[in-house]
Amino acid sequence: MKIEKFEDIIAWQKGKELTLAIYFIFKNCKDFSFKNQVEKASVSIMNNIAEGFERKTNKELKNFLFIAKGSSGEVRSMLDLGLELKYVSQ
Repeated sequence: MKIEKFEDIIAWQKGKELTLAIYFIFKNCKDFSFKNQVEKASVSIMNNIAEGFERKTNKELKNFLFIAKGSSGEVRSMLDLGLELKYVSQ
């Protein structure tokens, strides 16, 4: 299958699913700083994939995929902290 738009990229689709889940899970979180940081990091995953694709060069796409991967690590780190703070369960 040829990828014609960033919405066709499975990683972008999964990033969107993750972002929607993060927003749902933390919608009632009163720690607004934590909530804002984890939401921004999750949105960054899908947005960097989209931006990299739209740049239309493999070099830039690769760079933005690395940034998205970094944001993924940030989300994992925040969720680990959220677990310790009892904001989420395993």
